[in-house]
Amino acid sequence: MRRQIPLLLTFLAGTIPIFAFFVPERRVGLVSTGLDSWLIIVYGFALLLGVVNVIQMNTNKIKRRASGWPYSIVLLAGLIIMGSFGFLGAFDVFGGIATRPDGSSTPFNWLYTNAFLPLQGTMFALLAFFMASASYRACRARNVEATILLVAALIVMFGRIPFGEMVSEWFPITTEWIMGRPNMAAQRGIMIGAALGAASMALRVILGIERAHLGIGKGE
Repeated sequence: MRRQIPLLLTFLAGTIPIFAFFVPERRVGLVSTGLDSWLIIVYGFALLLGVVNVIQMNTNKIKRRASGWPYSIVLLAGLIIMGSFGFLGAFDVFGGIATRPDGSSTPFNWLYTNAFLPLQGTMFALLAFFMASASYRACRARNVEATILLVAALIVMFGRIPFGEMVSEWFPITTEWIMGRPNMAAQRGIMIGAALGAASMALRVILGIERAHLGIGKGE
């Protein structure tokens, strides 16, 4: 029963929303809506479990003085401070989470605006350099396919800046064609492939073929 009940619950939780989507029956819709409400409750407990797991893992890392343990201290400090301010703000200790009744910023909002957002902007700014490096490695003309990619990338870059339009009107016109035809076709192909992969994985989970999320082997 320890193995059959989780598989049965997984099957019901997966098939009822699909059934409700294709069958316009009020009672089936109510059951599906109830499952959605339960999903929110389960998500809340899973979030709490994730927070506890983060605290345990980083606490053990600090105790063992493992590699990067000072970063764990910063992570736990940020988690505790922001979590405390958010928790207290939700109970109107600071007059709200974002702003006080007089319009002034709360501690949570001040930290979010002056600490989290600048750090987030810094991270994305660093990602731009990694993207430029990856683009350089991908666009080296080592074969025919890489040469086509390089030429297309140069045309699109020139077509997206005013200098390219000043040089020739051909650049923005060709850029729009590349983005609207080959690029869109490739994106749709990737999306279709990803959707088919997600559907096949969902069927494997619903039918009990894939049991990794339950910690049960296929033959068990």
